[in-house]
Amino acid sequence: MSWILLLSAILMALVAGVFLSFSDFVMRGLAAAPGTAGAAGMVGLNRTVYRSIFMGLLIGFVPGSLALGALAVRHLEGLALVLTLLGSLAYLLGVMAVTGRGNVPMNRRLAALAGDAPGLAAFWPGYLRGWTRLNHLRVAASALAALAWGTAAGLA
Repeated sequence: MSWILLLSAILMALVAGVFLSFSDFVMRGLAAAPGTAGAAGMVGLNRTVYRSIFMGLLIGFVPGSLALGALAVRHLEGLALVLTLLGSLAYLLGVMAVTGRGNVPMNRRLAALAGDAPGLAAFWPGYLRGWTRLNHLRVAASALAALAWGTAAGLA
């Protein structure tokens, strides 16, 4: 069980790193682009993410975190059990729920405005602020999951 938790922690740390790069510099770089060029860039990023390794990890951790929780209930006890369940809950709520209820709907709205320059220009500043705030939550949640699973691996 400990090697599964350790591998999950490492992979989740990679997910957290991708989210962190967006919160740290990608969104600021897109915000600095002239006019609606940043918005167009974000639309392009959103289209390419669906065919990425990152997306495989992001979606794969849904059943993965559920499986970790189920395995933990069967094979762990004490703090290792609590940390494993905490990591799974952090991922499911702090990453996937935030993504599905916040970031994805915003991305769809942005894509729908891609051909409407005035609408896109009006939407883009609010999108930047709101999307980035939600992404900060995903950074924290995925980092928490990685830390919890990594610590649980050492205790298992």
